[in-house]
Amino acid sequence: MKSELDTRMQEAGLDALMVVGPATHNSPMTYFTGIVHVSGAELLKKRGQPPVLVCNPMEREEAALTGMSTRVRNNADWFALLEKCGGDLIEANAQDLAGLLREFDIRGRLGLYGQGDLGYQYPVFRRLSELVPQVEFVAEPPREAVLRRTRATKDEQEIERIRAIGQTTVAVVAEVAAFLTSHQARDGVLVDRNGEPLTVGAVKRRINLWLAMRGAENPEGTIFALGRDAGVPHSVGAEGDLIRTGVPIVFDIYPCEAGGGYFYDLTRTWCLGYAPDEVARVYDDVLTVYRDLAASLQADRLFQEVQRRTCELFEARGHPTVKGSPGSLEGYVHSIGHGVGLDVHEAPFSGDQEENQDRLSPGSVFTIEPGLYYPDRGLGVRLEDTYWMRPGGGAEVLADFPLDLVLKVPGA
Repeated sequence: MKSELDTRMQEAGLDALMVVGPATHNSPMTYFTGIVHVSGAELLKKRGQPPVLVCNPMEREEAALTGMSTRVRNNADWFALLEKCGGDLIEANAQDLAGLLREFDIRGRLGLYGQGDLGYQYPVFRRLSELVPQVEFVAEPPREAVLRRTRATKDEQEIERIRAIGQTTVAVVAEVAAFLTSHQARDGVLVDRNGEPLTVGAVKRRINLWLAMRGAENPEGTIFALGRDAGVPHSVGAEGDLIRTGVPIVFDIYPCEAGGGYFYDLTRTWCLGYAPDEVARVYDDVLTVYRDLAASLQADRLFQEVQRRTCELFEARGHPTVKGSPGSLEGYVHSIGHGVGLDVHEAPFSGDQEENQDRLSPGSVFTIEPGLYYPDRGLGVRLEDTYWMRPGGGAEVLADFPLDLVLKVPGA
């Protein structure tokens, strides 16, 4: 949580943080600014002091909406500096940043975050390190990065925003279900009132429209994968595929607030009209494991322990897993979940590695998503919900949706 940031900076020996880039779809910056139209800025945060946002004059009103202290650049000063540097953008940018660090008396160990063109930023920061020897630019190990650890738990305001985008998500999922079941099955294919077959691409375009109408967006895309594609976890589905009855559909939707805010993540597996016996058996195994895991969630449990439990449960039902059959492309082939916030995948993570000490701490938001995949048999099944570990203990699904496998359609 943000309230822990200064403590975590002290623990990591960081004297300051610097975040660069836009305030949209740039989670380290958005974490401080919220969703505002600031296309490029620098944020400086000294330990024990509030952050300051440095912006260009055209975006000063947007920057003011953050409620943060702001420092508006003088464009005339920038062009004078660029002329002094003989038009060398890298040198001018490095000297400009050096001036900011001196202006705000940034010294000691400085953690870097944000977004930018690596080919441009690398020489800038290499030169900057020469210009400000009083500053040590720190490359934090990914698992120990201060902002990663701080963002792993959410405060009440963050939870309510994730809950709201969750409600948007399930409303759109309900619209998709209603849209599919409004079609007629003809020779095993869904067709509209004009007899035209329904495709994956047509479904996805409506998903994007319905999200936009509710103030959400879909920057990471949507998985709507049928049959063999459903058997490969991250296959998004072929745009031209026809929607068929009796074929498993893995529908994984992970939208965010418009402008690059908080995400939600939910997966359902559907069969239209009916489910073949093999699909129903695999689905029952996934649903049983899902319910076992959901009932066993406890505050401060190591997330990797949930991954181990998942493997044990699936192996007991005769399915290969990443634990018993490393490298297998069938069965249970991924980890059980991940944190959700300003990135759709963030801490805590559930990977079963010794060095992973991520826990389901009170305040964490995370997914539980068991799945089984058999691409050569033309099937895949995954069920996923986003949970919040409540401060008082106990895990709560932030936006619920039925776990039914079969959606009835006319003519199937």
